[in-house]
Amino acid sequence: MTQTTSTSTDPDIDLLRRARAGDFKAFEQLVDRLQSRVYGLALRMLGEPHDAEDVTQQTFLSLVEHLHEFREESTFRAWVLRIAANHALKRLRKCRGLPTVSLSGADDAEESYGDIPHPEVIAPWRDNPVELAQRREIRELIDQALRELDEKHRLVFILRDVEGFSIQETAAMLGISEANVKVRLLRARLALREKLTRILGDEAARVLPHHHTT
Repeated sequence: MTQTTSTSTDPDIDLLRRARAGDFKAFEQLVDRLQSRVYGLALRMLGEPHDAEDVTQQTFLSLVEHLHEFREESTFRAWVLRIAANHALKRLRKCRGLPTVSLSGADDAEESYGDIPHPEVIAPWRDNPVELAQRREIRELIDQALRELDEKHRLVFILRDVEGFSIQETAAMLGISEANVKVRLLRARLALREKLTRILGDEAARVLPHHHTT
């Protein structure tokens, strides 16, 4: 979680303090450490390599300007990723022509758990999910499934489950309620699980869900 990580174990803190003191090589080392994480976050949020590269550049330019504003209340990495996420969200809003902070849309009512659809595919996975997630081809499948989610569900999943921002932080960045974050997160998790189960599920153990009719 980004809010509770102790800075005493922050691997970047020494480099940060040297960079603040004017050590440019220390700043370059920070960029080298964080660049791939920032680019990966931007690419998952935006879906376009060119846009992700722009956001990465904007993030580190902002870092130069605001380096002394970091108060060491979270890890430095989490702080940088939040800057990157905000730049990516700004680009999304610009592309959609939204002048407001919220990505929810004026007609986007509060979501509820009641209308979450039942899964169409239920089956245990053939291999351990943790072991599967460590394989490159499986990570590519996960990334593809993530790209196929609705934008509002994809963004919540990326910020909360991939990058580890809290429910409160995710809600603030997206301009939606914490309740909506929780519902969208559940929807995203269920949709991803079903997409991956179609590929990784054990067909021999597949169970058809019960559909109740009235």
